[in-house]
Amino acid sequence: MAPTSKSEALRAMLNTAKPAIAMSAHNPLSAKLAAEGGFDAVWVSGFELAASYAVPDANILPMGTHLEVTRSMANIHGLDIPLIADLDTGFGNAINVAYVIPQYEAVGAAAVVIEDKTFPKDSSLRTDGRQKLVSIEEFQGKIAAAKAASSMLVIARTEALIADLGEEEALERGMAYVEAGADAILIHSKKTPDEILSFCRAWQGQVPLVIVPTSYPQLSFAEIGELNKVGLIICGNHAIRASVAAMKHVFQRILKDGGIAGVEDEIATVSEVFKLQGDDWMRELERKYLR
Repeated sequence: MAPTSKSEALRAMLNTAKPAIAMSAHNPLSAKLAAEGGFDAVWVSGFELAASYAVPDANILPMGTHLEVTRSMANIHGLDIPLIADLDTGFGNAINVAYVIPQYEAVGAAAVVIEDKTFPKDSSLRTDGRQKLVSIEEFQGKIAAAKAASSMLVIARTEALIADLGEEEALERGMAYVEAGADAILIHSKKTPDEILSFCRAWQGQVPLVIVPTSYPQLSFAEIGELNKVGLIICGNHAIRASVAAMKHVFQRILKDGGIAGVEDEIATVSEVFKLQGDDWMRELERKYLR
């Protein structure tokens, strides 16, 4: 599907009675695994990409790095699910947003998420992070610039709860961002489910909510659907966390055993990796065109 049709497909998925589920990814391989796993969309995660480069999630990597990963995911042979690009604060002010948004549409993203923290940002999940927000008016300008620059979905993320500004401030910001043209509001929290549940029940906006339940994993997808307010649930960092855990286990086992035989039954076969690389597709091309 073309970028525009993928945006339309994603918009249709934002069903508050049965929210769409997006899985995080940090490279094309993890994006393909998410698609093959049955997820509705891929979250091109800034946190995961930073982690894959072993740097903090603090706008250290340049925009071009994130853009190229998004492009590489969109170019995967046969990948049909939408890509949601996590742009953090939009790489600067509204002028930066107006510059970068068309580039993400051009490489195949269906939606972008921008958040209302200052640039450079700090990770929302850090207990001692710098969680300072820009003014409502400034962020409305970013949303308006993003909407004017493309036909992608623009999801506005407010960090008011992360910054301990309270539900009233979060609701005010969410409504203001809808007025500026946001297609959905991502409300983030790092507390127990009570905070996010209270916000969702109080939300009266005319667009669906998006949540990232990293800090309240006990809240099931079915329970979220019962709220009839959330259109998209993002599994925000599970690909990189699963990768780290699996690699640490295998690496330690190999050194402990003094060989690789013991892990053979615990890791993917070479044939499985060939399949993920599109080897069958390449062989078909060889048969058709190589002489």
